[in-house]
Amino acid sequence: MLKFEEKPVLLAPMEDVTDMSFRLLCKRFGADMVYTEFVSSDALIRDVRTTKDKLRVADEERPVAIQLYGKDIDAMREAAIICEAARPDVIDLNFGCPVKKIAGKGAGAGLLRNIPLMLNITREIVKAVNVPVTVKTRLGWDAEHIIINDLAEQLQDCGIAALTVHCRTRSQMYTGEADWSHIAALKNNPRLRIPIIGNGDVTTPEKCREAFDRYGADAVMVGRGSIGRPWIFREIKHYLQTGEILPPEDFTWYLNILKQQILDSIERSGERGGIIHIRRHLAVTPLFKGIPDFRPTRVAILRSETVEELFGIMNGVNERI
Repeated sequence: MLKFEEKPVLLAPMEDVTDMSFRLLCKRFGADMVYTEFVSSDALIRDVRTTKDKLRVADEERPVAIQLYGKDIDAMREAAIICEAARPDVIDLNFGCPVKKIAGKGAGAGLLRNIPLMLNITREIVKAVNVPVTVKTRLGWDAEHIIINDLAEQLQDCGIAALTVHCRTRSQMYTGEADWSHIAALKNNPRLRIPIIGNGDVTTPEKCREAFDRYGADAVMVGRGSIGRPWIFREIKHYLQTGEILPPEDFTWYLNILKQQILDSIERSGERGGIIHIRRHLAVTPLFKGIPDFRPTRVAILRSETVEELFGIMNGVNERI
């Protein structure tokens, strides 16, 4: 069983988002635990270089979990052993990704339609490695098949150290509101002894506090709310500790953080690759929201191919504020 400090806030695993540079930045702002991007078991055992690169973890980001997905028992077991050699603190099993290219092929949330296979994979990996194994999943496949309460008990019986629940069904994808009442129900289940981590729609400090105080989560995971906004962990931590909203910094402070993200991404992937990778953050960052007539500037930012061009546009925005 994992042991958490009081009210821990975690960075969710997100493909094309939670590379090492972003994890380290979120750690700097107060994330208590971070997760890698999704690691494909099939690609890992085939020795695919880009997949192996995702296993790199730094001591500065600990505790860190490597998140693994797949649907074949042997491949998942072998991949978990490879992951363990990379020295993560935790191996997390992805049984919740809803995207068609994963869930539609029977992995990720697709395993919500094959619970016996999900449980067999979990048991085999728990037996195969010596680091804690955790699971991240959803409420069920759809509203007619919400199975999380029974599933949580079954996964606990497989030997997992903690369970993360994204409070939506697979059919919901990322639409509608996350239903956190299921976290409260899990915490009220006397059979469950493992920590329950809640995930879904935690985009403000107030929502994070509600997850702890109203629903009783043992830990809270922040996903999309951190994209383009790694400082959200700083805001959440301040609110949890003081009950007060952290006063905002000036625009330049936030802009410099995004610039650092860009430079870190470029250092990792080269200028063109690094800029392409960071575009998702720049597209959704709340920093630029509310600026009048910003659309042409946003398009220019997302089309930039050199750091000189990109920083020039960003500096121009700063001068307008």
